[in-house]
Amino acid sequence: MDDKIRELAEAYKPLAVEILKEAIRIPADYVDESRDQGGDPDCGLSNHEGPRLEYLKEKIVEIGAVDGADDVGFDTFGNLVWTVEDPEDGVSADEKTVVYFDGHTDTVKALRPRWHETIGGGIDAYLGLTDAAKVDQESLRRELGYLPDADEWQHLVWGRGSADQLSGVICQIIATKVLRELRSEGALEGVIVRSYASVAEEDNDGGGPMYLMREALPGSPPEVIPDVFILSEPTGSAVHGALGIYRGQRGRMQIEVEVTGKSCHGSMPAEGRNPLEYGGAILAEAAEVHRRGEGFLDDDFLGRGTRTASFATLETPSDCAVPERFTFRFDRRLTAGETPEQAVRDVDSLAAVAKARGDGLQVEVRVPLYDQLTWAGHRPGNPQIYPGWATPEDHPAIQAAGEAYRRVVSPGIASDGKGGGGLRMQPRVSRWVFSTDGVGVPVASGDENLHVPSGKRWVEAGAFRHPAMFGFGPGHEENTHKIGECVDSREIPPVVALYARFPSLYRESVG
Repeated sequence: MDDKIRELAEAYKPLAVEILKEAIRIPADYVDESRDQGGDPDCGLSNHEGPRLEYLKEKIVEIGAVDGADDVGFDTFGNLVWTVEDPEDGVSADEKTVVYFDGHTDTVKALRPRWHETIGGGIDAYLGLTDAAKVDQESLRRELGYLPDADEWQHLVWGRGSADQLSGVICQIIATKVLRELRSEGALEGVIVRSYASVAEEDNDGGGPMYLMREALPGSPPEVIPDVFILSEPTGSAVHGALGIYRGQRGRMQIEVEVTGKSCHGSMPAEGRNPLEYGGAILAEAAEVHRRGEGFLDDDFLGRGTRTASFATLETPSDCAVPERFTFRFDRRLTAGETPEQAVRDVDSLAAVAKARGDGLQVEVRVPLYDQLTWAGHRPGNPQIYPGWATPEDHPAIQAAGEAYRRVVSPGIASDGKGGGGLRMQPRVSRWVFSTDGVGVPVASGDENLHVPSGKRWVEAGAFRHPAMFGFGPGHEENTHKIGECVDSREIPPVVALYARFPSLYRESVG
């Protein structure tokens, strides 16, 4: 089976690249048209994924990644989900091993004009490489964390979302096609694979899986509850190599600070209380405290907790007035041992906050809610707190992932790639620096609404529990959200191969 999986994964690489390029391109049909003309300037962003998802839904059926059209559709949240299994394997549904694939389909803003300004033209955020001769290669290399030599550019797929993370979603699609085609070889024996192309991750990390775990799955039978959750976010490192097996990440939260003062004419500022100036003092103190590392823990595996200012709005009558209200947010990454409650208290207890309050301004420090409607009309309404997680390295899922790598990835790699960011012969087990949909998967340990059979080997981690999770996806973390974003298509077949080999291998390993 290992050889057949590798052969099919490589054979379907052109198909994967074709689908990926179109998934990247689709917003170009909408962003320049007015809404009255059917356009959408936010097409492809969080809560605006519809056209891309409709295309992917059609392709999943067209290329045979499912048995039929009834096996793919949208859930209430707006996630695209498709399922493959072997109904003739003689294993009852409630005894099957359930493997989830997940990858998000939204991207951050393309910043299309900046691509042309920064790298001299020749690469478009939606259309990809249009004229290599126009590309300022030095500028491009300064933008990206990893870029192979120019004589290897024929392997690259360019555009917003190429690395984060449309290429991972396409790998999920091709993998389910391979699994179906090797069903007679036992690739799906005793296994159900549920694959999700999720939505609204960039704005609301883990929103799609959070809906599944907290709203859709409670009360569900065992054949729907995941044993393993595989994330297709990019797991490449410009320093350590492409295609790591990532088994954890820090948590994330938003901390919002609202400073309300008293507006007045700018010519007599003593008549008012300026929230922008007091808020600026809060930001400056917060940055200095973070620089000194005060109140931030450091975990040997997940890394150090961090905090940075990430967003701001100002309510003011004009640019010649003392503003009325200044609201800003911190992006806080939580490592092991840090809690959202303490992270909020750390900001609330800053001396600059006390100074503002003492001088008569109102300062509220809070966790905001995410209440924007998804493209399908679902309102999440969750606090913007996203827990970190780590799957133990000795968990059977991590061991099976490593074994799958050695079976279907390593044989196709002659030697470790040059330049630090290339493919590696042996599996590299590590963790993410940034966030993934994985932060939406953990559920409260005391949640009795979600019954999980002990045989599913979920991870118990303090106040939370979650199925074994790991990530394996094309692309480099350092290239995501960047001008000139790209992914090396040579990483696609190994990812497809591991996805197709893991389910039956894991099933065999746990009996």
